[in-house]
Amino acid sequence: MSKLDLPEGLPEFIKSHLKLYLETDGREGHMWQAPGLDPLPTLLLTTQGRHSGRSRILPLIYGRHGDDYVVVASKGGAPLHPAWYLNLAAEPEVGVQVARDKFRARARTSHGDERSSLWEEMAQIYSPYNDYQENAGSREIPVVVLERFSE
Repeated sequence: MSKLDLPEGLPEFIKSHLKLYLETDGREGHMWQAPGLDPLPTLLLTTQGRHSGRSRILPLIYGRHGDDYVVVASKGGAPLHPAWYLNLAAEPEVGVQVARDKFRARARTSHGDERSSLWEEMAQIYSPYNDYQENAGSREIPVVVLERFSE
């Protein structure tokens, strides 16, 4: 991946979180203090832009499922998938940083019973996901599993 770009239109609180995470190399920012909630675990996901080919980075709330990491492509319940999800659907090899641990992973979208189970786990971490799914209408919000490449 080449030059790193921040997604356009990020709210200031997310830009500040991302900047802190990057500037401290994950020593700070891993546990994100969302307004009105307990601290939430976040990772940095780097995808390759499906049109630009440029690296795009975004902090996302995550859960663990065995050795894998799980993220939700909610986009706050918008009717369309977030750009980062469309990017990893086109190129599933992604970069991940969890605190100071940086690695490559393969992203895959969960389906069926696996998705249902992972959704429940993620809603336990961040309950607004249930509202987001309601607001998304007919769009089923993807639950993505990030599988670390074995080295």
